[in-house]
Amino acid sequence: MIRDLAEGRSRFCELERSLQGISPRTLSLRLRALEEEGIVERQTFPEVPPRVEYALTVKGRALVPLIEDMRAYGLQWLGADCAEEPVSAEEAVAGEPDRDAEREPAIAAV
Repeated sequence: MIRDLAEGRSRFCELERSLQGISPRTLSLRLRALEEEGIVERQTFPEVPPRVEYALTVKGRALVPLIEDMRAYGLQWLGADCAEEPVSAEEAVAGEPDRDAEREPAIAAV
């Protein structure tokens, strides 16, 4: 979720589509918790039907490099080839799939 919002504002349905398999209730609870922690801001537009967009705050954007580092660590040390010689963090990040490709559930749920 943080990675999706790092790319810019998103509507609820866009986040739900991106995080395949997450229930609307769970997504709503996660967004509310992140909003309470000051990581996500919610903007409601006075339209019919109402439009709501979510974006990262400054505090939320500060998490992005940490999450990318954890992703690189996971690719380097926790992948299927972890029994082999580890690759460098740069190689792990360079070899990762496109961000728009299917995302790992554990990372996407952050």
